[in-house]
Amino acid sequence: MKLLIDNVSIIPMTEENYIIEKGFIVIEGDSIQAVGIGNAPSDDYDQKIDGTNRLALPGFVNAHTHAAMTLLRGYADDMPLMEWLEKKIWPLEARLTAEDVYWGTMLAIVEMIKSGTTCFADMYFFMDEVARAVAQTGIRAVLARGMVGVGPENEQAITESRALFNKWNGSSNGRINVILGPHAPYTCPPDYMTKVMSLAEELNIGLHIHLAETAGEVADSIKVYGQTPVAQMESLGLFDHQVLAAHCVHLTEQDIEILAKHQVGVVHNPESNMKLASGIAPVPEMLKAGIPVALGTDGASSNNNLDMLQELRTCALLHKVNTMDPTVLPAYQALQMATTNGAKALWLDKQIGQLAKGKKADIILCKLDQAHMIPRYDLIANLVYSGQAADVDTVVIDGNIIMQDRIIKTLDEQEVLRHSKQAAERLVSPN
Repeated sequence: MKLLIDNVSIIPMTEENYIIEKGFIVIEGDSIQAVGIGNAPSDDYDQKIDGTNRLALPGFVNAHTHAAMTLLRGYADDMPLMEWLEKKIWPLEARLTAEDVYWGTMLAIVEMIKSGTTCFADMYFFMDEVARAVAQTGIRAVLARGMVGVGPENEQAITESRALFNKWNGSSNGRINVILGPHAPYTCPPDYMTKVMSLAEELNIGLHIHLAETAGEVADSIKVYGQTPVAQMESLGLFDHQVLAAHCVHLTEQDIEILAKHQVGVVHNPESNMKLASGIAPVPEMLKAGIPVALGTDGASSNNNLDMLQELRTCALLHKVNTMDPTVLPAYQALQMATTNGAKALWLDKQIGQLAKGKKADIILCKLDQAHMIPRYDLIANLVYSGQAADVDTVVIDGNIIMQDRIIKTLDEQEVLRHSKQAAERLVSPN
């Protein structure tokens, strides 16, 4: 199919603060064939989208979440991380079925698509069901089966991770990629982490891990190993592999040097870290060191939504007030974190993250004819500081129109809402 989006404003994310005030995008198959200024070339197009009063940009990359935790949204709020996990989240997760995870993931995908996310990185369990939801809905995803080495299911997690890779990696026209998901250093002791790294080497894939999320985690690591979690992971050889590290809130200068040296993709989750009072990650310092810092929402049980526009705005504002410097993390840099940096952190930067010839056609269109988007002095600032999820009007992923006029074409939204409500009711039922 050959698709034309014309009469559209474009933020291609190819160079800083570059905006095409009126241009066009030509899509053929799953890829972008042309991005241009002015009127589109005359040609036979199978479909056209009028981009008048619309802004086109790369779809957002939610680089760290636990999609099915939408079913736990609002279940346990206003608690510190470990109490929240041990007393509320882990006991309820033990009741989740494969069907629950499927519908929870479908609910997350509805929310993500309707707020402009076209690719997400997920770490959870019953990952076959997550992959099935991704395949059906047309979204792009990097999936990892969560792996915990201190319980009875540690070997099962390795077996299931290998099976997930063999079944799903590269499927759905390459929209699904599979990596490994060792949960965290405090749940994956060195001998188990060594097994996980051996599997990563065998399959030639990366790893997704929670790292240095709380001050308590760092203190415990120093007490047990005499090293910070980052230094310990380097000494184990984890960073000899491709690593996606979520949180990285409590870092020393040496930790930042280690992450930069190994080009570890770090995922900043500002709203989850704020809500759980985990702390503020040193994002400006990491960016200055050359670390590809991406953005993620974390799970909806600790955020409590999957809105990447809201996340990137929170990110920009948080670091301004934290440093008492209004020039820190300007709008374009926050937008980079949600697009190009996310693509790089997930090792997908050759495919997504920019609107340019040869890239995959993962594109969102946002409405500009809204009161909160007028006047239009600076489209980038408008989007970052004023934009809302409801402004996302159209979503194209892999060249397919997944949502148009805010109607998702690849699923029955009301069916998803109905099943998700039923699953949540069963989870908290006393019987």
